[in-house]
Amino acid sequence: MSNPHAFENPVSAAYGARAAEYTRLLGSVDDMHPLDRSRITEWAMSVEGRLLDLGCGPGHWTAHLAHHGVDAHGIDLTPEFVRVAQQRFPELAFAVGDARSLEAGDGSLGGVLSWYSLIHAEPRDLDAQLREIARVLSPGGRLLVGFFDGPADEPFEHAVTTAFTHSPQQFREMLGAVGFDVIDVERRQNPPARPHASISAIRV
Repeated sequence: MSNPHAFENPVSAAYGARAAEYTRLLGSVDDMHPLDRSRITEWAMSVEGRLLDLGCGPGHWTAHLAHHGVDAHGIDLTPEFVRVAQQRFPELAFAVGDARSLEAGDGSLGGVLSWYSLIHAEPRDLDAQLREIARVLSPGGRLLVGFFDGPADEPFEHAVTTAFTHSPQQFREMLGAVGFDVIDVERRQNPPARPHASISAIRV
């Protein structure tokens, strides 16, 4: 799978330039917060059917879930990340892909993990990306989205490129508008890191 938008996207270019550094610093599940590990793993156990790791980076979460018996595959906007993921985990499926236009059939997936993969989306584009995620999920399909907790659509200078904070209430309303029921919201303060939030939702 390939997507021409990936090669035109400044976010993809910014991550591509730092793919090796990112993989070295953040390319292992062991580098992640233990609450993130338990949150993602427990959520994935509730997914029935194929799971998409959207914005898979160097593939560590995809591999972690596959190790736990989940039928997981990954896509990323950044070709350099996809190449790294394929080299690290050749037994798994990775491809270049774009949240704006997922190459999956309507209702074909049981779950989508979007762990910090929407943080760089321009606020005007976020609704369309959530609608695309809803399109590919089957009724009863599960979504877990992680993001920076803060004022709605507030930009800040992320280490790689501009990102945005979102409030859990904002995300809850946006998900409801595109066909999800929110199951739960998790919030965490972990100074000096920015506040974190995640939402688990089900496609109705």
